Amino acid sequence: MYENEFDATMQLIRGKWKIRLIYELDSNPHSRFNNLQRNLKTITHKILAEQIQQMIDDNLVERHDFHEQPLHVEYNLTKKGKSLVPVVDVICDWGLENIDHLKLRETLCN
Repeated sequence: MYENEFDATMQLIRGKWKIRLIYELDSNPHSRFNNLQRNLKTITHKILAEQIQQMIDDNLVERHDFHEQPLHVEYNLTKKGKSLVPVVDVICDWGLENIDHLKLRETLCN
């Protein structure tokens, strides 16, 4: 249960990794787990698995198992997940316009 619509939205994207995962899956659809971990560099296997599962549970990401050996699983954004891209773009744009760039380790959007 959410307090309101703002709380609901923020709970879906809160945390260090979910916004990064949204951007990663938006720019690299059909990503495999190891590719996500490699591209996100400092995320641990455990945290990535937890974040992906939460996003699957929230219907933001879908998991496609090809039922092959060796294991072949890909992840991509659902329609609901893709609808968050413009939302996080606005947040990114605000940050770029209002935060001293010297205080940013990196930028996620242009």
